[in-house]
Amino acid sequence: MFDYVAAFVVGGVICFIGQMLMDVGKLSPTHTLSTLVVGGALLDGFHLYDRLIDFAGAGATVPITSFGHSLVHGAMSEGDRYGFFGIGMGVFEVTSVGISSTILFSFLVAIFFKPKG
Repeated sequence: MFDYVAAFVVGGVICFIGQMLMDVGKLSPTHTLSTLVVGGALLDGFHLYDRLIDFAGAGATVPITSFGHSLVHGAMSEGDRYGFFGIGMGVFEVTSVGISSTILFSFLVAIFFKPKG
């Protein structure tokens, strides 16, 4: 039961931070998205995001901050293994499934629904 509560609270806090960036900080949705991705990347750079995932599970892996975590995590792990060129390989290796599925599903939605503009 505690796992569900932890996931709900952590995911809610991440969403709350994003909403406050837009409402109080007057950031556009694009800037808010970028800020949350960079925040996740910074937390992973200091090895804190993995601890957050261990604590909250899906509450930390579902929000957009997890994308920044995935970018840095892949770059760091492949960089350790292959050196400088591994950094670029790791970024694409870890995130390629998410990016590819986003492109595929966006294409399918554009086929079945009439886009505006």
